[in-house]
Amino acid sequence: MITRNIIQHFVLSLLFFLPFQGFSAETKEGETFDPVGMIMHHIGDSHEFHIYGAGESSVSLPLPVILWTENGLVTFMSSEFHHDNEGKVVVERDGMKFARFHEEIFYTDADGTLSFDESGHVTNNRPWNFSITKNVLSLIIVSLLLLAVFIPMANSYKKNQRAPKGIAAFLEPIVLFVRDDIAIPQIGEKKHTRYMPYLLTIFFLIWFGNLFGLIPFFPFASTLTNDILFTGFLAVVTFLITLFSSNKNYWKHIFATPGVPVWLSPIMIPVEILGMFTKPFALMVRLFANITAGHIIILSLVSLIFIFKTLAVSPVSIAFALFINVLELLVAVLQAYVFTLLSALFIGQAVEEEHH
Repeated sequence: MITRNIIQHFVLSLLFFLPFQGFSAETKEGETFDPVGMIMHHIGDSHEFHIYGAGESSVSLPLPVILWTENGLVTFMSSEFHHDNEGKVVVERDGMKFARFHEEIFYTDADGTLSFDESGHVTNNRPWNFSITKNVLSLIIVSLLLLAVFIPMANSYKKNQRAPKGIAAFLEPIVLFVRDDIAIPQIGEKKHTRYMPYLLTIFFLIWFGNLFGLIPFFPFASTLTNDILFTGFLAVVTFLITLFSSNKNYWKHIFATPGVPVWLSPIMIPVEILGMFTKPFALMVRLFANITAGHIIILSLVSLIFIFKTLAVSPVSIAFALFINVLELLVAVLQAYVFTLLSALFIGQAVEEEHH
């Protein structure tokens, strides 16, 4: 049976992460349907949470815009932009003017316009943006959901020293799986307990976050791992834990790899150092790419109906989209497992004692 201390430390780890992170195809008359724009809009982050509709008639939940500017802190709601994402609507605060272009907020010129280079990129400066975006809101909701699940679970172990009941009975086999099949084999019997809170945190945060994004209506429909900044942050945390947990044997394998001739050191040392950074990079890209690819495929299949402008393709399109959506349920937990397994593997390599 899992100990109460592991559950309590898992809750504390989740609190550490908390401060950090509908389909519409309507077009105006005469316009052609743009599948790329629609897909990028749905998988990208946003300063508002779209509920339904399109264009000016769409209904969205406005989110707080929090900017650190040349004149200090500036806050307002994203509804001030009136659904504009092309830099046409200007918001003025404290003598400064702001416009939103492709979900990025820029300072405008004195006359309230944005300047563009030959490639169509905005050349205006940007304030520091600490806004509560759609992905940040989803992270907060998922984190609160996990706290609501695991705090009662931890309390149940205080009151009941026998067989677990309720939600604890359902989740304990999964926690035991993370411990017995991921942590202990990769890190070792003696040292795994120290890292269990982190491994449990990333496993359930990624899993619940992926499932959250598969529900296609508000307040769901936003997948945390669609954001490479989120997956990158998790990878950096794994890298830092690996780095600060490393022992003498770990560094010996990097700067004096056993069994390698001394004359190969000028080649092996840079390769080993590069490998330290490619491991978290691979973690970041793998999680981001696998989840994002599934959403792109589903949206692409549904887009075929609007590209061909006929319902004749809808049975095939919807059938394949439904199949991929069901497959995503497996991918959601599989990617949580892979990320947690590789994190445990990297940590295990850093804390492994030298064999004699």
